[in-house]
Amino acid sequence: MLDLVLPLECGGCGTPSTTWCDACAATLKVHTDEPHLVTPRIDPGVPVFALGHYAGPRRQAIVALKEHGRRDLVVPLARALALGIHQLMSWGILDTPFTIVPAPTRTLAARRRGGDPVTRIAQKATEQHPKMTVVQALKTRALVRDSVGLTSADRERNLFGRIKISKPVSGDVLLVDDIVTTGATAREAVRMLQKAGANVTAVLTLAQA
Repeated sequence: MLDLVLPLECGGCGTPSTTWCDACAATLKVHTDEPHLVTPRIDPGVPVFALGHYAGPRRQAIVALKEHGRRDLVVPLARALALGIHQLMSWGILDTPFTIVPAPTRTLAARRRGGDPVTRIAQKATEQHPKMTVVQALKTRALVRDSVGLTSADRERNLFGRIKISKPVSGDVLLVDDIVTTGATAREAVRMLQKAGANVTAVLTLAQA
């Protein structure tokens, strides 16, 4: 009866009567060689890792969460992020304690989405780990444009000087984001965190576009 009133469908493929099917769950599995080290067109100055390509169920889940309010998809995406963090720790790239800083999102976009999805994912991924703290330490200033359709150079100009520190952060930091495209956001975020005295060890994203 509930399905008739509020139909359930998989956030990755649209399969009915489930929020996240087994087939889509398999696409978010983190293998022993993942996350992969990637090379964005704009170098943030620290290693950048991505858990997969921005395609298929991974892309559909991120879009559904960000643009269609599918908060139920926080759980599978957070599970993937948690496994990615564990891998970086096992490789010696991260060592507890450390702070996770979500990449900043435009204020209007966050308001429209009822909050920042990346922060929700990071908080869920680390809720059982007292030595990992999630801090929304970055905000975008006014006049930052939506990056969709911008070239690498335009993205870099759009963000330069327009990311600010909103909360103090120090020590080792992992910057997390949903997607890395050109690397412009990561570069400016890393620059500001380092300027504030943080040691940014790496960037970890759910997907690489």
